[in-house]
Amino acid sequence: MSKKLFDLQNKNVLLTGASKGMGLAMAEGLVNHGANVVISSRKLDQCEKAAKSINESIGKQKAFAYACNASSKDELNALVEFSKSKLGSITTLVCNAGVNSFFGSMSEIDDESYDKTMDTNVKSNHWLINMVTPSMKESGGGSVMITSSIAAFHASETLGTYSISKLAVLGLVRNYASELGPSNIRVNAICPGLVKTDFSKLLWENPDAEKASSQRMPLRRLGEANDFKGVAVFLASDESSFMTGQALTICGGASMWS
Repeated sequence: MSKKLFDLQNKNVLLTGASKGMGLAMAEGLVNHGANVVISSRKLDQCEKAAKSINESIGKQKAFAYACNASSKDELNALVEFSKSKLGSITTLVCNAGVNSFFGSMSEIDDESYDKTMDTNVKSNHWLINMVTPSMKESGGGSVMITSSIAAFHASETLGTYSISKLAVLGLVRNYASELGPSNIRVNAICPGLVKTDFSKLLWENPDAEKASSQRMPLRRLGEANDFKGVAVFLASDESSFMTGQALTICGGASMWS
């Protein structure tokens, strides 16, 4: 009898930035394929609301809520310990938390905004990978996915530091993929284009801006949070067992290989 594709019954997933938007959509997709998940973001009430909605939709408890500021090493440690207490082990890590704390020229950004962007978007993922991978090694392997962006592929006059941080994420992914591969731990990046979430609202909430952006894309639309359910399920599943160190670009064709 052939095995059912994308079966996540034995997968235990820790997600950051998961109480709404892309992160919540990923959590829903993972649970719908059998995984157990810990949903984390800065606000506990939003995490609890997300977990409750998921659990009610399937009629049993597969999602657990925990509040954590991803820029705090102590809070990340506590998040990992909570996840282990609820799940037993962590087989999959989804680093989706991110910030953009400044909009404007690199020549005008203040040190605090620069450090916040780099710490949350890059350093926190470095910390979290090192906190989680010992558990993965004990269980024979695992999957790590980090949300980058197509902003990593080009310069920006208004989102420069954000773009730099997302390019650094690709370097982080590549290096950890090399280091952790012998332990059967895969590390990949997800690179969204412009997606209609609260995070990017300034770029699309104006109807004219949305129309102009969508018309530049071959698919003639912006991304939706649900567009990322499938890629999260694929990367968490054994069906992606030969993929590591890659940047999966989901952007409606806005950024193509050339």
